[in-house]
Amino acid sequence: MPSDRTDTAPGAPTLSDVAARAGVSTATVSRALNAPGQVTQATRTRVMQAVRDLGYAPNFGARALAARRTNTFGAVIPTMDNAIFARGLQAFQDTLREHGVTLLVASSSYKPEQEEDQIRTLITRGAEALLLIGHDRTEAAYALLDRQHIPYLVAWAWDEAAPRPCVGFDNRAAMQALTAEVIALGHRRLAVITADRAGNDRARARFQGVCAAMAAAGLDAGALLVEETPYSIANGATAFARLMDAHPPPTAVLCGNDVLAAGAVTQARALGIDVPGDVSVTGFDDIELAAILTPALTTVHVPHREMGRRAAQMLLDMRAGAAPPPGLRLDAGIAWRASLGPPPVAGGPG
Repeated sequence: MPSDRTDTAPGAPTLSDVAARAGVSTATVSRALNAPGQVTQATRTRVMQAVRDLGYAPNFGARALAARRTNTFGAVIPTMDNAIFARGLQAFQDTLREHGVTLLVASSSYKPEQEEDQIRTLITRGAEALLLIGHDRTEAAYALLDRQHIPYLVAWAWDEAAPRPCVGFDNRAAMQALTAEVIALGHRRLAVITADRAGNDRARARFQGVCAAMAAAGLDAGALLVEETPYSIANGATAFARLMDAHPPPTAVLCGNDVLAAGAVTQARALGIDVPGDVSVTGFDDIELAAILTPALTTVHVPHREMGRRAAQMLLDMRAGAAPPPGLRLDAGIAWRASLGPPPVAGGPG
């Protein structure tokens, strides 16, 4: 069970602070956190609201920390449903393991409140540093990290103006470069299959990259066909089918990641639409799936392994007392494959 001052980082909220805020005893707070069935729902609600308000996270490894490190880092990723984050996390874990550090991983399912709870839980379990994906999360989550004095690093998104340490690539610039190549091949009727952009800065930046490339080429971004859907192969397939019902249909479909693109390519085959003869399809990430699709997928190559290694080293340095580093930008180039070609002379299917 959590104790008082010894269970948190110096200056962080304590069990007594939570008890005072909720108007209950410290023993009641402990029961609410560790044996919620022993307190009333009303009491637990008051306690948990105080926990959220104060940014309290009891560290059950604190006694161990007094003598030695827990040698545990945490990572919260948006999803485990597909391989988008697998290579980067593997490299991240491998580098940590070389330094005797164990990795705990949680998935937020793209839900900000769930991510906040998982950050708190990882801190509770003794995580000395955290890897987070993208900059979008609740202010309460950032406040919790600051109050607990936990080093953290944002990955998969580099932003020169970001106020927090990050390692990654410029999502907007990478998608703009790919879209410029699509336009240079002669495509004018473009479509996008994107993830939900609310709460996902990577998806927003990639969409903005498409629009920026169109504007630079003198095309009307307002004419861009857009399907917004959660990441999955099935959703990518459904979105592609809707896009191809347009009159006229697009000649190129740019997908926000390779998972959505795999759904698009699969659905094209099911509909008897030739890729890239009738319509080109591109992705983003260059996960293993991209190279084994038929046709193989033209996509943005994300430096997953380098990003994971660099992120691990940066967090290890921060744990050792180094100041948070400036953002580290990595290159994300185009992986050219067979799914991208010039537009059909006749204007495509339909």
